[in-house]
Amino acid sequence: MSTKIIILIIGVLFIIIALITSKKQSSNKLGIPLGILGVLMMIYGSYSSDLVNYNTQIEQVSTGNKLILNGPVNAVKVISPIDKDSVDCRILTMGVYPESNKNDIWVLIRPTDDRYYPQSDHTNTSYKRDGEWQVVTRFGGDLGEAYDLIIYEADAKSSSFFSETIEKWKEADDYPGLKLEELPSGATEVDRIKIYTRKNCRGVF
Repeated sequence: MSTKIIILIIGVLFIIIALITSKKQSSNKLGIPLGILGVLMMIYGSYSSDLVNYNTQIEQVSTGNKLILNGPVNAVKVISPIDKDSVDCRILTMGVYPESNKNDIWVLIRPTDDRYYPQSDHTNTSYKRDGEWQVVTRFGGDLGEAYDLIIYEADAKSSSFFSETIEKWKEADDYPGLKLEELPSGATEVDRIKIYTRKNCRGVF
């Protein structure tokens, strides 16, 4: 359980205690400060957690240039952004997949630190429907930093590994990335492009 969630829970408890003690005249001196403290803790916990941050960040999503495909789709492929594209700090990565594909699709980015960072929104895996997939992708580097944007097909075990890794990073509020040898064997690279940040994204997320 993350520190932010603990703060929220304690804030709720303080408010409940304040409401109970407010019925007793002798306990008002304790109840009022507890109530105020509880409200402040709830405000802080909410505005520093994903409950609020997700909604504020989603407004900043942009899209890159889009690749025009001709003919049938016979492999998982990224169509936006395109190779050598310059992108904003937060973009919607989009692609296509053959209708026969049943595996989960994951986007991993590899910045100049040579670590791998699985990308997700609240669904964790890329959203798939009618032959198209998409996922929110975040960059945290300097202006002009180069990234490999890598698309993986993952079996159920590998997909769970990526999801659990993201959850652990979120709880710790620390995103150390994965070494190449830490990537699960059931994840297979199917596409890769090189992109660059067109803004200074350090410290944005």
